[in-house]
Amino acid sequence: FVYAGDEPKMAMHAKHELTASGQIPMYERKGDRKGYLGDKYRHWLRYQMKIGDKMKLGLVASKDAGEPFFKDKNKYGYDYYSPYLEMKKLGRLETLVLGNYRVSMGMGMVMNNSFALGKIAMLQNLGRQTNTLRAHSSRTMGYLQGVGATLRLARSMRLTAFASYTPMDATLNKEGDAQTIVTTGYHRTQTEMDKKNNLHALKTGGQLRYDARGLHLGLNALYVHLDRRLTPNKTQTYNWYKTEGTEFVNASIDYGYTRHQLAINGETATDGNGHIATINTVSYAMNNGLRLMALQRYYSYQYSSLDAQSYSDGGRVQNESGVYVGMQWQPSPRWQLAAYADYAYHPWAVYRKEGPTHQMDYLIQCAHNTGNWRLTARYRLKADDKEHRTRLIAEYANDNFSSRTQLDAGYLATEESELGAMISESLAYTHRWLRVNVGAGYFHTDSYDSRVYLYESGPLYTYSMQQFYGEGVRYWLMLRAKAGRNLMLTAKIGVTNYFDRNTISSHYQQIDRSSKTDVDIQLRWKI
Repeated sequence: FVYAGDEPKMAMHAKHELTASGQIPMYERKGDRKGYLGDKYRHWLRYQMKIGDKMKLGLVASKDAGEPFFKDKNKYGYDYYSPYLEMKKLGRLETLVLGNYRVSMGMGMVMNNSFALGKIAMLQNLGRQTNTLRAHSSRTMGYLQGVGATLRLARSMRLTAFASYTPMDATLNKEGDAQTIVTTGYHRTQTEMDKKNNLHALKTGGQLRYDARGLHLGLNALYVHLDRRLTPNKTQTYNWYKTEGTEFVNASIDYGYTRHQLAINGETATDGNGHIATINTVSYAMNNGLRLMALQRYYSYQYSSLDAQSYSDGGRVQNESGVYVGMQWQPSPRWQLAAYADYAYHPWAVYRKEGPTHQMDYLIQCAHNTGNWRLTARYRLKADDKEHRTRLIAEYANDNFSSRTQLDAGYLATEESELGAMISESLAYTHRWLRVNVGAGYFHTDSYDSRVYLYESGPLYTYSMQQFYGEGVRYWLMLRAKAGRNLMLTAKIGVTNYFDRNTISSHYQQIDRSSKTDVDIQLRWKI
């Protein structure tokens, strides 16, 4: 137990939460019979103690289906552990993190292992990006491990510093160098287990930030040392400028000014060889409900960074330049309109394409609210891929009941044109201590390229975004019940039934049937 602060009864305000979750597949994969090192069940634990907004202490432990439990390299039980401690408001020490944590600085040109904003989210955020140092309390990869702190030097000046030594999964070549950094987190087969913790990274850096009267300036720096040389396979043209070496240095300046409705933000960075990456945004919110934003980025195809993550069309802060313009307009409380146009240019080859490439991406979305109803229509066009996608949503909600009817459709206007569509319905009902979620959808696509996506409700701390192709149905039922003030039980069953195949997936994941059923159970205790 860790105590910090002036209140002698501080421990009396501690809040505890313990969550245990498990997934039971009602089928057998090929790897379950021969190939996987562990059983077919997935389960994880999460404990957290909080004392107001000053302290957070916890531990996350998890294993995926097929991973060993208390054997092989997992002789201490779970395949993944994440201990963390976060303390705030300790005088001039604004934030202190120990264990596993995440860092984001500026707009992500040097480091951002928290999250990346999508194109719609950029509109909602108007290009602003916050600087964070926070504990890592999830099951995702990409965290730092060590210590970090933010110190208030003066009223408008803050210093953030961190140091991390983290094991990483990697594929090794014949010379013993790291050819690929693996971020899936899976250790189900002997091949996957042999990649576990093959690489260790020392990362240290920080930020000096000034923030006053609407102006902010930040100096960011990061040094990375790997205990093996990173040597990517460069037989493919698009890999020629992938990051390689054992030592990496990145530095940047981020800047911004906010005044009434106007906001200007940006960051310009360089790597150890002088290659440049920069992103800049300007946004303006008018009094009539209209908000406009423009974004420019230039990421040199030679810019090298292991931890940069920001807005991009290609998914990396490298080999891209472009311009994004967007708007949101709310002419009345009932109507909202959003749209963007994004142009991206890749001067070097990208995956599955040779030579320089261009991409134009357009989206328009309209929403109407009336009473308990909300109607939304969205259309998106990726011009160079000749990909058209549309979504129609009708939602209804009152105090106890909600429903969502959704139609997704896609069309690829290529030589062999393809169609894909899905119609789905989800319902939710709450009565005192019980909440019921139920949903179903039918999908039919010509191939994987015209696949459709569907979000469905799941247990707490679980993100469930499904993708489907071919023809079939998906349906699920989830019950969430409160047992007194401290205990909550969640159970979910989900079924995917395909009409166009006798097997699902391939290799070790292959299921020798046309349908699969998963059962999720979660128990949450909170005091």
